[in-house]
Amino acid sequence: MEKTLRGHHLLCVHGFQGMGYSPEFVIKMGSIVEDIRNDEIDFPIRVVATLDDACTACPHNGGTICVASVGSDQHVKTMDQKVIEHLRLEKDKPYQKSDLLKWTAKMVKPDDLDYLCKDCSWLGYGVCKSGIEKLNQTKR
Repeated sequence: MEKTLRGHHLLCVHGFQGMGYSPEFVIKMGSIVEDIRNDEIDFPIRVVATLDDACTACPHNGGTICVASVGSDQHVKTMDQKVIEHLRLEKDKPYQKSDLLKWTAKMVKPDDLDYLCKDCSWLGYGVCKSGIEKLNQTKR
């Protein structure tokens, strides 16, 4: 049951509150988030800097790139790469969910999102930083 997640989605999942780009995206992301937050299961997650499992239900999925707006594909890929580097991961490599949660809790602080997720339209809602704060408190 390997999942594929973009680097920046490794952070998004902690603050996800049911908002999204479309009802289909919300359902898909909700399912991924439910599995990640379920402490009873562990599974591999392949970390990528391209379209992932959540993107399959996104209305901005252009087949091989994000087409939300001009420059959006490069923007999300930059966020992916920043997160991958910050967590000291290797792109396209699978990691156990439990390890990714521990490393994220140890290595990412809420204010790190100002850099890692710079210019993300969701950052202003505050749910992402709250999600990382909660992860910091529960997974250390």
